[in-house]
Amino acid sequence: MNPTHPSKPPVRFANAEKIDPFQLLLDLHDHAVARTPESGLADVLAELPLSAAMVSWCTRWQTSTIHTALQAGADLTDIAEATGLDASDVVRRWRRWADVQTRLDIGGRPSVDPVKVRAIERRPGLGVVR
Repeated sequence: MNPTHPSKPPVRFANAEKIDPFQLLLDLHDHAVARTPESGLADVLAELPLSAAMVSWCTRWQTSTIHTALQAGADLTDIAEATGLDASDVVRRWRRWADVQTRLDIGGRPSVDPVKVRAIERRPGLGVVR
């Protein structure tokens, strides 16, 4: 595996999730490339926590990236096509993320500006106007 991380992969999701996401992606790549048809059960099972943790990280990043795309002016159709999600799923995930981020207090301010969230909500075609 990558020299900045131990070569023995974690065997549990809880341990894999603690790995820096960029390191995790490198470790998953290294492990997948090194695996052969002759690899034993332990090698095959070792890929599961690495890939599960990577999916978890990507899922968390996706809504933040959706928000960034919406702020940049992307429309719902473009985002749905880019993510492979239905437009309703994009809105549902973004809405849930935005609700948490606007209530999250960091130094006396919300993590995401509620005014900007409301401006996105009011855009035609988003379908989340309150």
